[in-house]
Amino acid sequence: MSAAPTTIKVGDPKAVKRWSADLFVQTSKRSYWDRKFVGASDNHVIQRLNELESEAGDTITYDLALLLTGEPVYGDNIAEGKERSLKFATDEIKIDQMFYPVNAGGVMTRKRTLHNLRTVARNQMARYWARFNDEMMFIYMSGSRGINEGFATPITWAGHAGNPIQAPDTDHVIYGGTATAKANLTAAHKMSRSLIQRSATKAKMMREVNPDVSEIVPVDIDGGDHFVCLMTPFQEHDLKEESGTGGWLDLQKAAAAAEGRKNAIFKGTLGMIDDVVLHSHKSVIRFNDYGAGSDVVAARALFMGAQAGVIAYGSEGGGAGRMDWREKKGDYDRQLNLGSGTICGVKKARFGGKDFGIFAIDTAAADPNG
Repeated sequence: MSAAPTTIKVGDPKAVKRWSADLFVQTSKRSYWDRKFVGASDNHVIQRLNELESEAGDTITYDLALLLTGEPVYGDNIAEGKERSLKFATDEIKIDQMFYPVNAGGVMTRKRTLHNLRTVARNQMARYWARFNDEMMFIYMSGSRGINEGFATPITWAGHAGNPIQAPDTDHVIYGGTATAKANLTAAHKMSRSLIQRSATKAKMMREVNPDVSEIVPVDIDGGDHFVCLMTPFQEHDLKEESGTGGWLDLQKAAAAAEGRKNAIFKGTLGMIDDVVLHSHKSVIRFNDYGAGSDVVAARALFMGAQAGVIAYGSEGGGAGRMDWREKKGDYDRQLNLGSGTICGVKKARFGGKDFGIFAIDTAAADPNG
Protein backbone atom coordinates (compact mmCIF):
# COMPACT_ATOMS: atom_id res chain seq x y z
CA MET A 1 0.00 0.00 0.00
CA SER A 2 1.53 3.32 -1.06
CA ALA A 3 1.97 6.10 1.44
CA ALA A 4 -0.17 9.21 1.13
CA PRO A 5 1.67 12.18 -0.42
CA THR A 6 2.93 14.85 1.94
CA THR A 7 0.92 18.03 1.42
CA ILE A 8 1.81 21.43 2.84
CA LYS A 9 -1.31 23.45 3.55
CA VAL A 10 -2.28 26.56 1.62
CA GLY A 11 -0.44 29.67 2.78
CA ASP A 12 2.20 27.81 4.77
CA PRO A 13 5.47 29.86 4.69
CA LYS A 14 7.42 26.73 3.77
CA ALA A 15 5.24 26.24 0.70
CA VAL A 16 5.55 29.88 -0.36
CA LYS A 17 9.34 29.79 -0.04
CA ARG A 18 9.71 26.46 -1.81
CA TRP A 19 7.45 27.23 -4.74
CA SER A 20 8.87 30.74 -5.18
CA ALA A 21 12.35 29.24 -5.57
CA ASP A 22 11.12 26.44 -7.85
CA LEU A 23 9.26 28.89 -10.06
CA PHE A 24 12.33 31.07 -10.59
CA VAL A 25 14.50 28.08 -11.47
CA GLN A 26 11.95 26.76 -13.95
CA THR A 27 11.39 30.21 -15.48
CA SER A 28 15.13 30.75 -15.94
CA LYS A 29 15.52 27.35 -17.59
CA ARG A 30 12.78 28.19 -20.09
CA SER A 31 13.76 31.79 -20.81
CA TYR A 32 15.76 32.16 -24.03
CA TRP A 33 17.55 35.31 -22.89
CA ASP A 34 18.35 33.96 -19.41
CA ARG A 35 19.81 30.74 -20.76
CA LYS A 36 22.07 32.34 -23.35
CA PHE A 37 22.80 35.98 -22.68
CA VAL A 38 22.23 37.05 -19.05
CA GLY A 39 24.91 37.13 -16.37
CA ALA A 40 26.18 39.20 -13.45
CA SER A 41 29.48 40.26 -15.03
CA ASP A 42 30.14 42.93 -17.65
CA ASN A 43 31.21 40.14 -20.03
CA HIS A 44 27.61 39.19 -20.81
CA VAL A 45 25.29 40.51 -23.49
CA ILE A 46 22.75 41.37 -20.77
CA GLN A 47 24.23 42.33 -17.42
CA ARG A 48 22.18 41.51 -14.33
CA LEU A 49 22.37 44.26 -11.70
CA ASN A 50 21.92 42.86 -8.19
CA GLU A 51 21.92 45.99 -6.02
CA LEU A 52 18.18 46.00 -5.32
CA GLU A 53 17.82 42.31 -4.50
CA SER A 54 18.71 42.91 -0.86
CA GLU A 55 18.39 46.70 -0.52
CA ALA A 56 15.48 49.12 -0.56
CA GLY A 57 14.80 51.27 -3.60
CA ASP A 58 13.40 51.09 -7.10
CA THR A 59 16.18 52.63 -9.21
CA ILE A 60 19.75 51.63 -10.04
CA THR A 61 22.09 54.20 -11.57
CA TYR A 62 25.03 52.69 -13.42
CA ASP A 63 28.04 54.29 -15.10
CA LEU A 64 30.16 53.74 -18.17
CA ALA A 65 33.79 54.82 -17.74
CA LEU A 66 34.72 56.71 -20.89
CA LEU A 67 38.06 56.06 -22.58
CA LEU A 68 40.93 58.32 -21.67
CA THR A 69 42.03 60.62 -24.51
CA GLY A 70 44.79 63.05 -25.32
CA GLU A 71 48.57 62.79 -25.45
CA PRO A 72 50.85 61.68 -22.64
CA VAL A 73 53.48 63.96 -21.11
CA TYR A 74 56.74 63.54 -23.01
CA GLY A 75 60.29 63.43 -21.67
CA ASP A 76 61.08 65.61 -18.66
CA ASN A 77 58.14 67.93 -19.22
CA ILE A 78 56.19 68.73 -16.08
CA ALA A 79 53.28 66.29 -15.52
CA GLU A 80 51.89 67.91 -12.38
CA GLY A 81 48.83 70.00 -13.14
CA LYS A 82 48.15 68.15 -16.38
CA GLU A 83 46.15 65.30 -14.89
CA ARG A 84 43.12 64.17 -16.86
CA SER A 85 39.81 63.67 -15.12
CA LEU A 86 38.04 60.36 -15.20
CA LYS A 87 34.78 60.80 -17.11
CA PHE A 88 31.62 58.77 -16.88
CA ALA A 89 28.36 58.47 -18.77
CA THR A 90 25.34 57.54 -16.67
CA ASP A 91 22.11 55.62 -17.21
CA GLU A 92 19.47 54.23 -14.87
CA ILE A 93 17.00 51.35 -14.66
CA LYS A 94 13.85 51.17 -12.58
CA ILE A 95 12.03 48.16 -11.18
CA ASP A 96 8.38 47.56 -10.39
CA GLN A 97 6.12 44.63 -9.54
CA MET A 98 4.30 42.40 -12.00
CA PHE A 99 1.80 39.79 -10.78
CA TYR A 100 -0.18 37.03 -12.53
CA PRO A 101 -3.12 35.42 -10.65
CA VAL A 102 -4.64 32.02 -11.48
CA ASN A 103 -7.80 30.42 -10.14
CA ALA A 104 -7.17 26.70 -9.69
CA GLY A 105 -10.87 25.98 -9.18
CA GLY A 106 -12.80 23.96 -6.65
CA VAL A 107 -13.20 20.79 -8.74
CA MET A 108 -9.46 20.56 -9.36
CA THR A 109 -8.77 20.94 -5.65
CA ARG A 110 -11.02 18.00 -4.84
CA LYS A 111 -9.78 15.71 -7.61
CA ARG A 112 -6.03 16.26 -7.24
CA THR A 113 -3.67 16.52 -4.33
CA LEU A 114 -2.55 20.02 -3.47
CA HIS A 115 1.03 19.07 -4.30
CA ASN A 116 0.14 18.13 -7.89
CA LEU A 117 -1.98 21.26 -8.25
CA ARG A 118 0.98 23.41 -7.28
CA THR A 119 3.20 21.56 -9.74
CA VAL A 120 0.78 22.15 -12.59
CA ALA A 121 0.50 25.82 -11.67
CA ARG A 122 4.26 26.24 -11.33
CA ASN A 123 4.92 24.68 -14.74
CA GLN A 124 2.30 26.81 -16.46
CA MET A 125 3.42 29.99 -14.75
CA ALA A 126 7.07 29.23 -15.57
CA ARG A 127 6.15 28.97 -19.24
CA TYR A 128 4.19 32.19 -19.02
CA TRP A 129 6.86 34.23 -17.24
CA ALA A 130 9.67 32.91 -19.44
CA ARG A 131 7.76 33.91 -22.55
CA PHE A 132 6.66 37.27 -21.15
CA ASN A 133 10.19 38.14 -19.99
CA ASP A 134 11.63 37.17 -23.38
CA GLU A 135 9.06 39.28 -25.20
CA MET A 136 9.80 42.21 -22.91
CA MET A 137 13.52 41.83 -23.57
CA PHE A 138 13.02 41.78 -27.35
CA ILE A 139 10.89 44.93 -27.19
CA TYR A 140 13.36 46.86 -25.08
CA MET A 141 16.45 45.76 -26.97
CA SER A 142 14.78 46.53 -30.30
CA GLY A 143 13.34 49.83 -29.16
CA SER A 144 9.91 48.95 -30.54
CA ARG A 145 6.86 46.78 -29.83
CA GLY A 146 6.52 45.97 -33.55
CA ILE A 147 3.57 44.02 -34.93
CA ASN A 148 4.33 40.59 -33.44
CA GLU A 149 0.93 38.99 -33.22
CA GLY A 150 1.57 36.40 -30.52
CA PHE A 151 2.83 38.71 -27.77
CA ALA A 152 1.03 38.95 -24.44
CA THR A 153 1.27 42.74 -24.52
CA PRO A 154 -0.91 44.87 -26.84
CA ILE A 155 0.52 46.81 -29.79
CA THR A 156 0.19 49.98 -27.71
CA TRP A 157 2.32 48.64 -24.83
CA ALA A 158 4.62 51.42 -23.61
CA GLY A 159 6.93 49.47 -21.33
CA HIS A 160 7.29 48.53 -17.67
CA ALA A 161 8.40 50.32 -14.50
CA GLY A 162 8.82 53.65 -16.30
CA ASN A 163 11.81 52.43 -18.30
CA PRO A 164 11.43 54.01 -21.76
CA ILE A 165 11.36 51.92 -24.93
CA GLN A 166 14.03 53.73 -26.96
CA ALA A 167 14.33 53.43 -30.73
CA PRO A 168 17.87 53.00 -32.10
CA ASP A 169 19.69 56.28 -32.65
CA THR A 170 20.93 56.98 -36.20
CA ASP A 171 24.45 55.74 -35.41
CA HIS A 172 23.13 52.38 -34.26
CA VAL A 173 21.06 51.07 -37.15
CA ILE A 174 22.09 49.49 -40.43
CA TYR A 175 19.82 48.47 -43.33
CA GLY A 176 19.75 45.55 -45.72
CA GLY A 177 21.11 45.85 -49.26
CA THR A 178 21.67 49.40 -50.48
CA ALA A 179 18.96 50.90 -48.28
CA THR A 180 20.00 53.78 -46.07
CA ALA A 181 16.71 54.44 -44.29
CA LYS A 182 13.37 52.87 -43.45
CA ALA A 183 11.70 54.71 -46.34
CA ASN A 184 13.94 53.30 -49.08
CA LEU A 185 14.07 49.69 -47.93
CA THR A 186 12.63 47.42 -50.60
CA ALA A 187 11.52 43.79 -50.60
CA ALA A 188 14.86 42.89 -52.19
CA HIS A 189 16.91 44.20 -49.24
CA LYS A 190 17.08 40.93 -47.31
CA MET A 191 19.38 39.41 -44.74
CA SER A 192 22.64 38.28 -46.34
CA ARG A 193 26.15 37.13 -45.55
CA SER A 194 27.50 40.42 -46.84
CA LEU A 195 25.25 42.30 -44.42
CA ILE A 196 26.57 40.30 -41.45
CA GLN A 197 30.12 41.06 -42.59
CA ARG A 198 29.29 44.75 -42.96
CA SER A 199 27.82 44.70 -39.46
CA ALA A 200 30.94 43.10 -37.99
CA THR A 201 33.07 45.76 -39.65
CA LYS A 202 30.78 48.50 -38.32
CA ALA A 203 31.06 47.12 -34.79
CA LYS A 204 34.83 46.96 -34.89
CA MET A 205 35.29 50.44 -36.37
CA MET A 206 32.49 52.49 -34.79
CA ARG A 207 34.65 54.50 -32.43
CA GLU A 208 37.56 54.81 -34.83
CA VAL A 209 35.25 56.41 -37.40
CA ASN A 210 33.31 58.49 -34.87
CA PRO A 211 35.05 59.13 -31.50
CA ASP A 212 31.74 60.38 -30.05
CA VAL A 213 30.25 56.88 -30.32
CA SER A 214 31.23 54.15 -27.85
CA GLU A 215 32.69 51.03 -29.37
CA ILE A 216 30.78 47.76 -29.18
CA VAL A 217 32.84 45.53 -26.93
CA PRO A 218 32.76 41.86 -27.96
CA VAL A 219 32.01 39.11 -25.48
CA ASP A 220 35.21 37.32 -24.43
CA ILE A 221 34.65 33.57 -24.67
CA ASP A 222 37.72 31.56 -23.68
CA GLY A 223 39.99 34.22 -25.13
CA GLY A 224 38.01 34.60 -28.35
CA ASP A 225 36.11 37.80 -29.10
CA HIS A 226 32.58 37.29 -30.40
CA PHE A 227 29.51 39.30 -31.28
CA VAL A 228 25.96 37.94 -31.50
CA CYS A 229 23.46 38.52 -34.30
CA LEU A 230 19.92 37.52 -33.33
CA MET A 231 17.44 37.39 -36.24
CA THR A 232 13.91 36.23 -37.00
CA PRO A 233 13.35 32.85 -38.72
CA PHE A 234 12.24 34.83 -41.81
CA GLN A 235 15.68 36.47 -41.96
CA GLU A 236 17.27 33.10 -41.25
CA HIS A 237 15.43 31.67 -44.27
CA ASP A 238 16.69 34.48 -46.52
CA LEU A 239 20.26 33.98 -45.29
CA LYS A 240 20.08 30.24 -45.96
CA GLU A 241 18.64 30.79 -49.44
CA GLU A 242 21.39 33.25 -50.29
CA SER A 243 24.19 31.11 -48.82
CA GLY A 244 23.20 27.86 -50.52
CA THR A 245 23.78 24.42 -49.03
CA GLY A 246 27.57 24.55 -49.17
CA GLY A 247 27.81 28.07 -47.82
CA TRP A 248 25.45 27.30 -44.97
CA LEU A 249 27.46 24.22 -44.05
CA ASP A 250 30.58 26.40 -43.86
CA LEU A 251 28.85 28.70 -41.37
CA GLN A 252 27.94 25.74 -39.18
CA LYS A 253 31.48 24.35 -39.35
CA ALA A 254 32.90 27.72 -38.30
CA ALA A 255 30.75 27.71 -35.14
CA ALA A 256 31.56 24.07 -34.36
CA ALA A 257 35.30 24.75 -34.57
CA ALA A 258 35.29 28.00 -32.57
CA GLU A 259 37.09 28.40 -29.28
CA GLY A 260 34.61 28.44 -26.42
CA ARG A 261 32.01 26.53 -28.42
CA LYS A 262 30.70 24.95 -25.20
CA ASN A 263 29.62 28.38 -23.96
CA ALA A 264 25.85 28.98 -23.78
CA ILE A 265 26.12 31.56 -26.59
CA PHE A 266 27.06 28.77 -29.00
CA LYS A 267 24.25 26.41 -28.01
CA GLY A 268 21.59 26.29 -30.68
CA THR A 269 23.55 28.63 -32.94
CA LEU A 270 22.84 28.77 -36.67
CA GLY A 271 26.51 29.23 -37.47
CA MET A 272 29.19 31.90 -37.41
CA ILE A 273 30.42 34.59 -39.80
CA ASP A 274 33.54 36.63 -38.98
CA ASP A 275 33.33 35.80 -35.26
CA VAL A 276 29.64 36.78 -35.25
CA VAL A 277 27.58 34.00 -33.66
CA LEU A 278 24.23 33.72 -35.45
CA HIS A 279 20.97 33.02 -33.64
CA SER A 280 17.31 32.92 -34.63
CA HIS A 281 14.18 33.39 -32.52
CA LYS A 282 10.50 33.72 -33.35
CA SER A 283 10.04 36.79 -31.13
CA VAL A 284 12.47 39.06 -32.97
CA ILE A 285 10.54 42.26 -33.66
CA ARG A 286 8.77 42.56 -37.03
CA PHE A 287 7.18 45.47 -38.93
CA ASN A 288 4.87 45.98 -41.92
CA ASP A 289 5.37 49.65 -42.78
CA TYR A 290 8.80 49.95 -44.40
CA GLY A 291 9.56 51.23 -47.89
CA ALA A 292 8.36 54.21 -49.90
CA GLY A 293 4.79 52.94 -49.81
CA SER A 294 4.94 51.84 -46.15
CA ASP A 295 4.04 48.32 -47.26
CA VAL A 296 7.30 46.36 -47.03
CA VAL A 297 7.33 43.73 -44.28
CA ALA A 298 10.57 43.87 -42.33
CA ALA A 299 12.32 42.65 -39.18
CA ARG A 300 14.91 44.04 -36.81
CA ALA A 301 17.81 41.71 -36.13
CA LEU A 302 19.93 42.60 -33.10
CA PHE A 303 23.72 42.85 -33.38
CA MET A 304 25.06 42.71 -29.82
CA GLY A 305 28.24 42.77 -27.81
CA ALA A 306 28.84 42.93 -24.07
CA GLN A 307 26.52 45.01 -21.86
CA ALA A 308 23.99 45.63 -24.62
CA GLY A 309 21.27 45.72 -21.98
CA VAL A 310 20.63 45.41 -18.27
CA ILE A 311 18.08 43.63 -16.10
CA ALA A 312 17.47 44.19 -12.41
CA TYR A 313 15.41 42.35 -9.81
CA GLY A 314 14.05 43.38 -6.44
CA SER A 315 12.72 41.25 -3.63
CA GLU A 316 9.61 42.04 -1.64
CA GLY A 317 10.56 42.73 1.95
CA GLY A 318 14.25 42.29 1.19
CA GLY A 319 13.93 38.56 0.56
CA ALA A 320 16.36 36.54 -1.51
CA GLY A 321 13.97 35.21 -4.13
CA ARG A 322 13.40 36.79 -7.54
CA MET A 323 9.92 35.30 -7.92
CA ASP A 324 6.97 35.65 -5.59
CA TRP A 325 4.47 32.81 -5.03
CA ARG A 326 1.10 33.36 -3.34
CA GLU A 327 -1.66 30.97 -2.24
CA LYS A 328 -5.10 31.96 -1.01
CA LYS A 329 -8.42 30.20 -0.52
CA GLY A 330 -11.58 31.94 -1.68
CA ASP A 331 -15.34 31.45 -1.98
CA TYR A 332 -15.74 29.95 1.51
CA ASP A 333 -12.56 27.88 1.07
CA ARG A 334 -13.99 26.11 -1.97
CA GLN A 335 -11.67 27.79 -4.48
CA LEU A 336 -7.89 27.86 -4.58
CA ASN A 337 -6.21 30.97 -5.95
CA LEU A 338 -2.54 30.84 -6.86
CA GLY A 339 -0.47 33.77 -8.03
CA SER A 340 3.08 34.57 -8.98
CA GLY A 341 5.01 37.70 -9.70
CA THR A 342 8.34 39.41 -9.83
CA ILE A 343 9.82 42.82 -9.15
CA CYS A 344 12.05 43.64 -12.06
CA GLY A 345 13.05 46.04 -14.79
CA VAL A 346 14.64 45.71 -18.23
CA LYS A 347 16.44 48.31 -20.31
CA LYS A 348 18.71 48.69 -23.31
CA ALA A 349 21.99 50.30 -22.21
CA ARG A 350 22.11 53.88 -23.43
CA PHE A 351 24.48 56.73 -22.59
CA GLY A 352 24.30 60.32 -23.78
CA GLY A 353 21.41 59.54 -26.12
CA LYS A 354 23.38 56.77 -27.87
CA ASP A 355 22.86 53.01 -27.66
CA PHE A 356 25.71 51.03 -26.15
CA GLY A 357 26.76 47.51 -27.07
CA ILE A 358 24.05 47.04 -29.70
CA PHE A 359 22.76 48.18 -33.05
CA ALA A 360 19.76 47.23 -35.15
CA ILE A 361 19.90 45.45 -38.51
CA ASP A 362 16.68 46.23 -40.38
CA THR A 363 15.92 44.13 -43.46
CA ALA A 364 12.99 43.03 -45.53
CA ALA A 365 11.70 39.81 -44.01
CA ALA A 366 8.70 38.34 -45.78
CA ASP A 367 7.09 35.06 -44.75
CA PRO A 368 8.41 32.52 -47.31
CA ASN A 369 5.08 30.71 -47.09
CA GLY A 370 3.21 33.76 -48.36
